[in-house]
Amino acid sequence: MFAYTTLEDAAETHERLLAFEREWLDLLELPYRVIDVASGDLGASAIRKFDCEAWIPTQEKYREVSSASNCTQFQSRRLDIRVRTDGGTAPAATLNGTLCAMTRTIIALLENGQQADGSVRLPAVLHPFLGEVLRPLT
Repeated sequence: MFAYTTLEDAAETHERLLAFEREWLDLLELPYRVIDVASGDLGASAIRKFDCEAWIPTQEKYREVSSASNCTQFQSRRLDIRVRTDGGTAPAATLNGTLCAMTRTIIALLENGQQADGSVRLPAVLHPFLGEVLRPLT
């Protein structure tokens, strides 16, 4: 996901990107946590970043499956991306979100939904596409 906005609206847009990611994880019925990444762990471009981490039972760890970054005007100044404001034009605030790290998300779905017989209970949102349960081939 990418968003361009004014500097004044960047924080609200950042929260909205995070809300999309949380809704996606809620629909997948995955246990997860949100990390507000410490400033010392941010790259040069981001002023703030949220990582969503899903629980991976076999690793007994949470692993990142999505993130949302607020890069304010760092990228747009270099790329000359501007927005119109009441006072003229100004560098845009740029934000991005990775809605899914697919491999880890698939692993989280398989591991969290696995049942004693080896089948996997799927979240309701996937039932129309894959059914309620994935069963091993026999």
